[in-house]
Amino acid sequence: MSAYPLRIDLTQRSSQYCGAGTMARMSTSPTDRRARLQQPRLARELRTIEAMLRIGCRDRHGGGAPLCAECAALAEYTARRLAACPFGETKPTCSNCQIHCYGPREREAVREVMRYAGPRMLLRHPVLALRHVADGKRPAPPKPINKKGAARAP
Repeated sequence: MSAYPLRIDLTQRSSQYCGAGTMARMSTSPTDRRARLQQPRLARELRTIEAMLRIGCRDRHGGGAPLCAECAALAEYTARRLAACPFGETKPTCSNCQIHCYGPREREAVREVMRYAGPRMLLRHPVLALRHVADGKRPAPPKPINKKGAARAP
């Protein structure tokens, strides 16, 4: 577990980062979404992004244990999107994924956090950092197919 666990409520929508219709494309119940985040691969991915957000928030925004409002909203958004990932346990890193489920603004915000926190992760969270790099080397699985036989749209 991380030193500063985030309490993310997956039942609430973040007005800043969730657009209209976002919740309709996700899993049907908040319990199902929370359960998906308990899978080892997705739980590790969530811990990694939380650690990166804490590093970025502390160094750039002066935040301490609780994240600033902007970073907390981004953490909530990333947890929601991770819980709704159609790949589940076979999820590739987002940079290798064929389905980009983040909106353009959120994707850029996460990129900025990763650019800043990525090198610092080697010193502060070396195991998470190395596992994230190793996950990035895995090939992405093919797009999941929905029940009608067509590839899912992001």
